[in-house]
Amino acid sequence: MVSEARLIALDWGSTRLRAFLLGDGGAVLASRQTDQGASTLSGAAAFEQALAGVAGDWRAARPGLAVLACGMVGSQHGWREAPYAPCPADAAALAAHTLRLDHGVHILPGLLHDGAQPDVMRGEETQIVGALALHPALAEGACLVLPGTHAKWARVHDGRVTGFATHMTGELYALLRQHSVLARLMPADGSVAPSPAGFIAGVEAARQDGALGHQLFAVRTLGLFKRLPAEQLPDYLSGLLIGHEIAHELRAHRPARLAIVGEPALCERYALALGRFGLSAPLQLDNTAPAGLWRLAQTLGL
Repeated sequence: MVSEARLIALDWGSTRLRAFLLGDGGAVLASRQTDQGASTLSGAAAFEQALAGVAGDWRAARPGLAVLACGMVGSQHGWREAPYAPCPADAAALAAHTLRLDHGVHILPGLLHDGAQPDVMRGEETQIVGALALHPALAEGACLVLPGTHAKWARVHDGRVTGFATHMTGELYALLRQHSVLARLMPADGSVAPSPAGFIAGVEAARQDGALGHQLFAVRTLGLFKRLPAEQLPDYLSGLLIGHEIAHELRAHRPARLAIVGEPALCERYALALGRFGLSAPLQLDNTAPAGLWRLAQTLGL
């Protein structure tokens, strides 16, 4: 298997390190992951050790195999900082800003959308490149939504990311779910099954265009006065936050072509919410980072 490999591809985020052994055409020959994300490590030696732990045997078997990494590994607190590439940017622009370390290791840059409120991404740009490689029609013009802790809405035209916006939806949900007054009436995490009805109710509340701060307090009062069962409150909160995110983005621009990229269950949740806004059946893609890393390796000549 290792003898057929062409690239070691790393999706190195804040909390997790995912390693892929890629063969011809970007085929995933093997994959591994650890909890040694960039935020858990400090100093070049720690990153070198983490790489050795997850892919040392691959590198020993094929010493000349290039390593290409994306994500927070290239942040200020990563292995080495890879400066952001400015929008608009395509695969060639990302390749031009790639940081080359010793021993065949390369770190991709993130993207910067400069403006009155600068916006940045690291790792998602590679997923976008992968999505465009897998579905070339998106390159003509599309909006790509990448849900997660910090959800991204990226605009693509002629194969370039022309701009994007970040929403801290996932992080806000976690903070409110665990550390706010809203949590007091909610069951413990994992103790109840997901509630599609609660989620849809939250999305519908967001569609009413009320003030988010006021509607968030209603998560408590709806539970306090038994208007919603306690087991529906977490999903109501999720629907409210995701619904406000979607409502804002659709006010700015209602895309003709839309794709959602990320973890399948979360993508399905976004698709359900988008359907309530009249955008049904968007293209849903799982992790496209391996495809993006392969395409960028091709652009770099690795």
